[in-house]
Amino acid sequence: MTGSDMLGYDELDAALVRMRVGADASELHGSLCGFLAGGGALDKQRLLTALEFEGGETVVPAPHDQALLERLATQSRGELADPELGFEPLLPADDRPLAERAEALVEWCRGFLGGFGLAGAGAHAKLSDEAQEILRDLTTIASSAFDFGDESEDEDALIEVHEFVRMGAMLLFAECHSAQRPANDTLH
Repeated sequence: MTGSDMLGYDELDAALVRMRVGADASELHGSLCGFLAGGGALDKQRLLTALEFEGGETVVPAPHDQALLERLATQSRGELADPELGFEPLLPADDRPLAERAEALVEWCRGFLGGFGLAGAGAHAKLSDEAQEILRDLTTIASSAFDFGDESEDEDALIEVHEFVRMGAMLLFAECHSAQRPANDTLH
């Protein structure tokens, strides 16, 4: 996918409102990335069904919304597996208020942990110590509430947390997917 084909936060958020999904773009993207990182596969299953975002009633997206969700899944999987480390959590733009971006990162982490669990958290008992620590740290972030003081310090802190989350998601994806490959499976 080229940069112009990439699905953005605002486009996804508007689609989720239109579909009446009870999640914002950050939470849904986090859930999808956690599900994929944990080894979950969508196959023929619809994204919202796989991620259990339907609540009491079934959400049946219109064809253009379903295509958008499929594009999101393809984009997310490609970014997580990107050898150039191009993955980015889907969050509000940098020109949005700091508090909004911080809350979106918390929501993304909550979604990621939920999606990771849906993918079969019990199967991840053999994760490395580093991967387990990342999951613990993501849990801490997901349960955080932010107090803001010095705006430049807060901005720097958010950038650091964002980078940790970005790299942690890619590491978990790589570790879970390398564990799924048979030992005699060689890469050429």
